[in-house]
Amino acid sequence: MSPHRTSDHVETVRTYLADNGIEHEETTREGVEGASFSLTLPGEKKLQTPVRLDVGAHALAVHAFVCRNPDENHARVHRWLLERNLRMYAVSFAVDRHGDIYLEARLPLACAEPDELDRILGSVLANADESFNAILELGFASSIRKEWEWRISRGESTRNLEAFRGWLEAGNDPEPAAER
Repeated sequence: MSPHRTSDHVETVRTYLADNGIEHEETTREGVEGASFSLTLPGEKKLQTPVRLDVGAHALAVHAFVCRNPDENHARVHRWLLERNLRMYAVSFAVDRHGDIYLEARLPLACAEPDELDRILGSVLANADESFNAILELGFASSIRKEWEWRISRGESTRNLEAFRGWLEAGNDPEPAAER
């Protein structure tokens, strides 16, 4: 197989996103080979996952924001993320200097092909969505409990807190499903 130019991979990503109806913004930097594509993947538990694909001269990088720095229980959250990394395809959880949680990958440029882009973005979506409530339960339990109590005391809707109803009503500390 002959080597591809970076511009070929940029075009492949551009075409893949267009063919799949994924709205995106494309940016390039003068004097830098490649392009970046910013997009948003829709989810169920995590309603939106912002993603950036960087097509460079030698690699495809994937960056997806999952959650801000947890308010509490950092060691347990980080351990949960590291254990989850062992079961994930292509991407891994990472924490930036602010403590915010991301899904990250640095992959060979050959991964910038339609079938592989499908698997990679599927992995991003599945892992962000499936992990979101567990991360919230572990890292924001006190805030969730305060919000629940405030809404109950005022007769406000608790609809967006339904995923946490079990441990909130029982008065227990959360135990994410992945740890049971």
